[in-house]
Formats: sequence, structure tokens, C-alpha cells
Amino acid sequence: MKNAGKLSISFLFILCFAWISKSYANEIDAKEPNSLRLMSYNVRNCKGMDDVIDYQRVADIINRVNPDVVAVQELDSVTERSGGKYVLKELADRTLKHFTYGPAIDYQGGKYGVGVLSKEKPIGHKMVALPGREESRMLLIVEFETYVFACSHFSLTKEDQELSVPIIFEAIKDIKKPLFLAGDMNSVYDSPTQVGLREKFSTLNNYKENTIPVVNPNRCIDYIYGYENGNTYSVLKRQVLFEEQVASDHLPLFVDVRLAVEKK
Repeated sequence: MKNAGKLSISFLFILCFAWISKSYANEIDAKEPNSLRLMSYNVRNCKGMDDVIDYQRVADIINRVNPDVVAVQELDSVTERSGGKYVLKELADRTLKHFTYGPAIDYQGGKYGVGVLSKEKPIGHKMVALPGREESRMLLIVEFETYVFACSHFSLTKEDQELSVPIIFEAIKDIKKPLFLAGDMNSVYDSPTQVGLREKFSTLNNYKENTIPVVNPNRCIDYIYGYENGNTYSVLKRQVLFEEQVASDHLPLFVDVRLAVEKK
């Protein structure tokens, strides 16, 4: 009986330790003052791994991270599949953010594409078509007062991914503000696509932290980048939310950066 008691206490200790560890893993620190929190999330139209469409579940994840701006991929707008819902607006309403949509294709009576959610109201935006032989792709560039944030979802075809890189470089060549790009790039760090992007972008997230599949992830294909156009900033924090294994087939990620203040 004494041994049984010791085993029970040991078992309870293990359970408590596991609970504490999980709670710690779920912790997201508040961002530091004078910094930007940049997030990227392929939400798969808010259809989870349980095949349930749940806008609030995805919004809750975004709200928990509390980013300044989010690049969102795989978004329907009033399609048959979404039951006539404007998915990005559903998320915007639940996160109290401004929204900017970048439709890539016509689909089921509506549109399908990428979007940006932001605390700050954008000054303007631009859309640039990217190649994709399975479906057309889109680069959405959104300008804010002190920075520019772009979102994309690259083609599954390697040739089209590589063709997208010079198109992006051309589209952003005259931008002087700090610029960040985020999205599902469908390519791993050592691929020609990523090598090409690194000619003018720095990878800000930890590419060794995999983002897909959500259970036992084995590769990173979701990224957040900084454009090397003469502006300087420091990376304060970067994190993949490994515990979010139901809401989508991709894991969400975010990066905190601090922009350098110009001396007067």
C-alpha cells in the first residue's frame, strides 16, 4: 500500500509538471514598447483539422498573440464554399482590426486570396499578380505611416515560385520605408526560392522551427522577412505557436521588431 501511495504521488507530480509545462508553452509575452508585432497565419478559410469552420477560434488565436499586423492566407470572399461569408471581414470583426483584401482568383461566385489585418488604418495598398499554373497568386502590399507590410501565398510549383521573386523585387524597388513580407511560401529554407528571396530579404523567423503539419511539424514553409533597403531594426522575439494544432493545417507564427529611430 505504501508503494502504491508513492506511485500515486509520483503520477500526480508528473501530471502537474506536464500541466505547468503546457501552460508555459502557451505563454505569449507582451511586446516591448516601441516595437511592432508581425504575424503570419495560413488559416485555411478557418476550417480546422476537425473539419469545423470556426471564425472565432482563429480570431481567438490572433487576439491572444495581439499583433500589430497579420498576413492571412487562404481566404474566401462570398463564395459558395464559405456560405457567402467574407472570411477576412469575419476575422476583422472578431479581432477589431482594419482589413485589406487581395483576391487572387474568381472562385465559386466570389473570390479567393490573401489579406492583411491591422490595428492601424492603412494609408493605401497595391496588388501585384504572381504566377501560379495551378491557380494565380497575389502579392498584397499595404502601406502604413511608418512601414509597409506585404502578404503572399506562393504557388505550389517551384518554377512559378522562382518566377515570383523578381516580380516582387520590381514591385517594391522604390519603397523607402521599412518593409516586411510574410506568408505561406510553399518552400523550405534551402530551396532556390528562398535563396532567391534572401538576395534582398532577411528571414526574421527561426526557419528551424517548423510550421507544417501542425502535429509533428517537419518543415518550415511560412516566413516573415525584412526588406534590406537601408532601414535598420532589431528582432526582439520570434515564436511559432506549436500548441495550435486544430484551428488550421498551418501553425501561426510571429516576430517582434523594433525600428531604428532616426536621429534629428
